[in-house]
Amino acid sequence: MQDLLLDPVLRTWVLIPIFVIMILIGLLRHNLTILLRSKPKALDAKTLREQRIILRAANLRGNANNLLPDALEQRKAFFNNVLRSDEYLKDPASAGKPVNFLTDESALEGIVESMKGNMMMIVPQTIIMTWISEFFAGFILLKLPFPLTIRFKSIFQSGVATTDLPVQWVSSISWYFINLFGLKSVYSLLLGSDNAASEPANPAVGQILQPGQDPKKMMLSELESIHIIDHKCLLDSVESRILERYNA
Repeated sequence: MQDLLLDPVLRTWVLIPIFVIMILIGLLRHNLTILLRSKPKALDAKTLREQRIILRAANLRGNANNLLPDALEQRKAFFNNVLRSDEYLKDPASAGKPVNFLTDESALEGIVESMKGNMMMIVPQTIIMTWISEFFAGFILLKLPFPLTIRFKSIFQSGVATTDLPVQWVSSISWYFINLFGLKSVYSLLLGSDNAASEPANPAVGQILQPGQDPKKMMLSELESIHIIDHKCLLDSVESRILERYNA
């Protein structure tokens, strides 16, 4: 294993500046995303009713084992009737038809909001990568504390024209990628778990139906999942298991 003596100036003028600037860019991106985000519209009663029945079906799947078998069968029969019918659909006439994004206001709004979020991710990262490539190309910054295979050499030693340098030594552009994927916990600590600094913001967060999804297909999908629920409980035949264990 080769030992390299790195100039301490690299830590002060390359490693730390890249780290600090990426944190500041993430904070700026988070705040700009909040400013550019459109005010969410209040859902009408029919839309809310349509989404809540799907949410109730999903909750049944997740909590089926907390119910008694008879109670579970009653709920399965209820959802079998409700989800097959069009009773809870907002617009039964459009069920199963492809969504026209040019005429559907909610779908078009979702696309615009998604483009805003993606642009807030792409533009800053492109600027940072260009800045690092122009000013810090060819620098070996640090040695990773864990071994890597040779397949990572082209990624972590990008811009360093050597063939015999161990993969643990990484370049400046590699330090950028490490920060890009490793700063999520820092952003969560500073901004909370629901932040737009580490990933594009979802314009439909909190909604059951995303823009362009067919509610009828989602209802039938939930119904299929409910039909295959296998009720299991830790208390099933617990008496016989206890007697069998202690009699032995």
